[in-house]
Amino acid sequence: ASHKWRNILLGGGAALGLLALSYMLYLSLQGPSPIQDLITYARQSRGHVETPIEAAGLPPAGGEHSGIWQNCGIYTSPVGTENVMHSLEHGAVWITYQPDLPEEDVTYLQDLVRRESSIVLSPYPGLKSPVVATAWEVQLELDSVDDGRLNDFIDRYQKGPTAPERLGACSNGVGTPLP
Repeated sequence: ASHKWRNILLGGGAALGLLALSYMLYLSLQGPSPIQDLITYARQSRGHVETPIEAAGLPPAGGEHSGIWQNCGIYTSPVGTENVMHSLEHGAVWITYQPDLPEEDVTYLQDLVRRESSIVLSPYPGLKSPVVATAWEVQLELDSVDDGRLNDFIDRYQKGPTAPERLGACSNGVGTPLP
């Protein structure tokens, strides 16, 4: 009788283990869940232009841009949109913030960017939302710096699938970011 119970327990344990393994496999094949309120843009042109690009409201998420990219890093004054757009083409994420964002929020963003390799952080006059994360053909408006969707956006789109040249450089371009 004890062998019978032992076999039942072993069989039940094996069945539960197989069920757990199957569920983990199922979850791994699902892919990442969508980022709420993500803005996606249609296929963007990639030509180079020699003139500055002015954009109001939201930073561009692609399109014609300078032939020289912006060095990734932290900037405390606005940077050339036409240069950062080239960085986006190379897989960078551009985090912009309203120039009057509280100092502690700017420090939070700077600390976040220091841990990453392909992000440009800069103020952006006329920005509609306090913080906007932009990558090639995708964008996310945020009301606060500690919104968890910002980390999801960085994880998904830094050197991510929407960047046409995601292995391109993010240094040896223009700009001198903070150390």
